[in-house]
Amino acid sequence: MINDRKNRRPTVIVIDDDQSVREALKGLFESVGLSAETHGSVKEFIAADDPEKAGCIVLDIRLPGQSGLEFQEALANSTLPRSVVLISAHVDVPMAVRAMKAGAIDVLSKPVREQDLLEAVNRAIANDAARREEKTAKVGIQSRYMTLTERERQIMALVIAGRLNKQIAAELQIAEPTVKLHRGHMMQKMKATSVAHLVKIADGL
Repeated sequence: MINDRKNRRPTVIVIDDDQSVREALKGLFESVGLSAETHGSVKEFIAADDPEKAGCIVLDIRLPGQSGLEFQEALANSTLPRSVVLISAHVDVPMAVRAMKAGAIDVLSKPVREQDLLEAVNRAIANDAARREEKTAKVGIQSRYMTLTERERQIMALVIAGRLNKQIAAELQIAEPTVKLHRGHMMQKMKATSVAHLVKIADGL
């Protein structure tokens, strides 16, 4: 199952209330090797959504029910943000600014030039992939941190703060060889190759 997920092509999800637009965009994306699925409204999309599906969303701003702009802002504030390209027959500057502030990859006017849309979608897919990789890396770091003993966590915090072994020993009131032992175990568990690397890893926490 994991391999299937990794090997699946990115999916472009088109949400537009115009069936002709949905069919045209689905054909465009499939012609360049992308998977595509379509929905006529936000409600329809939510009912069928799989948040683990890699890719992006091409979203019409003006939709029945919840508007595309409102939905994009809701996604941006959720625990499962998505990469979104917004399209609309009526794009004004305030609308575009609002969308970009909420994290939209691009805002394009209909009729959309195919090349402009494909370029925006490629950026959105790359953005989605980077976010998923970052999330996976953070989960890995947190898992490794959970394997540390309380003493190893104390020493990690002091190492990151720039303390030397003898300073750590004095602060924790333990022998310096004991600090070295715990520090070695901590570095090994966190897969840190240096103090600088450990600081970078700790940023992921």
